[in-house]
Amino acid sequence: MQSPRERSKVRPRAGWMVMGKRGRPSVLEVCRVLAVLVSLFPTVSLQCKILKCNSELWASASKTGPEEDFCIALRAYDNCVRRTARTCRGDLTYHSAQHGIGDLMSQHNCSKEEPTSQPRARTPLPPPPPPPVLTSQEPSSGPEGCHYEHSLPRNAPPSNYTHCGFFGVPHLRTFGDDFQTCKVEGAWPLIHNKYLSVQVTNSPVVPGSLATATTKLTIIFKNFQQCVDQKMYHAETDQLPSAFADGSKNGGDRHGANTLQVVEKVLGQHVEIHARYIGTTIVVRQVGRYLTFAVRMPEEVVNSVEEGDNQDLYLCLHGCPTNQRIDLESFRARAGSRTSAGPRGFTYQSAKAKCKERLPVEDVYFQSCVFDLLSSGDINFTMAAFYAFEDVKMLHSNSNRYHLFKGKAGRALSRASGRSNGLLSIFLLNFIVLLWTGCFTIHL
Repeated sequence: MQSPRERSKVRPRAGWMVMGKRGRPSVLEVCRVLAVLVSLFPTVSLQCKILKCNSELWASASKTGPEEDFCIALRAYDNCVRRTARTCRGDLTYHSAQHGIGDLMSQHNCSKEEPTSQPRARTPLPPPPPPPVLTSQEPSSGPEGCHYEHSLPRNAPPSNYTHCGFFGVPHLRTFGDDFQTCKVEGAWPLIHNKYLSVQVTNSPVVPGSLATATTKLTIIFKNFQQCVDQKMYHAETDQLPSAFADGSKNGGDRHGANTLQVVEKVLGQHVEIHARYIGTTIVVRQVGRYLTFAVRMPEEVVNSVEEGDNQDLYLCLHGCPTNQRIDLESFRARAGSRTSAGPRGFTYQSAKAKCKERLPVEDVYFQSCVFDLLSSGDINFTMAAFYAFEDVKMLHSNSNRYHLFKGKAGRALSRASGRSNGLLSIFLLNFIVLLWTGCFTIHL
């Protein structure tokens, strides 16, 4: 049994989706992977040239013969991908290619220092023979190392689980319980570590508005030891699949395959992905025309960053960039001063009344509901905020931090349930003193 420290030192290999447990990827398999990436990520930024690199490798791979020629093609591809690093940083296609190169070069014993000229045309080699057919027996739930909690030492303290949520126009609750409202139009990475990557694509809700909402979601689970093969889950508006992109519902053919499973809760509306080998649960919903995302993840997994990776780009870990944030308090102050209905058909008071039906506590989820109604006029955002809070109750490990409240400085504060009136009085007294001195930072 491995200790958590030993587990944290293991560098699971991102690999290409087609890699099996022992087989080496053929040229045909490389081309298939590139085809999947091109089809799933057609809206890569115009500045990002990763698809051009993919096309060049695709063309080269179809002509390569001996192993050394394939290595030349891979080195040329590696150089091409490196040149796109600045413009493609944060793009999921770029990161998938970046990890796949290392796996292929290692398996083919390719050196990075040798020539990178394109190989001359040769007759393609026939594909390798198919892997042996597995028995029809259902894969077991796997060895102890494929169950996160079971792999920890007996005397180890309980794991600290964290939560991140992304919903609505959109609103972000980070692993550190910061709550932000963001613009973030286009493709943005939520999570990227040694075990999985998550990217969302947000589209404008109404023309001419800063408000966007999630229309696409892609999750890549990287292959991990003897437990699971690499798997991709991709959802879009009106397409919330109950399986991974390859049609499977578990982690493949390895011994721990059933420690990664897709479970459909409500057809076309609610899917859960359980990755027990890393102690992680993901909830994906479609509410109205848009998607929501929520995750529960051990702190150790959250912080298992790739060597040399810039984690500042990943929203669940560090929040939205400052220039992408929307000041919810300023918006609320402006909206509260208006008595007539806004361009979306709601007044501030009527939006509050509607949100109150589902969210009786005026916390950040209530405020985000009001913001979404005033920004979009779409009544479905009421349910998006409601389900986001339901996911918090299901996934967050600390019931005292379910509700968050915004202070005047815009910082999210939690309200511990069940506190005595005496403690509340002390809190109010401290609040007055801090407000008087102009220092409004409260930690509960």
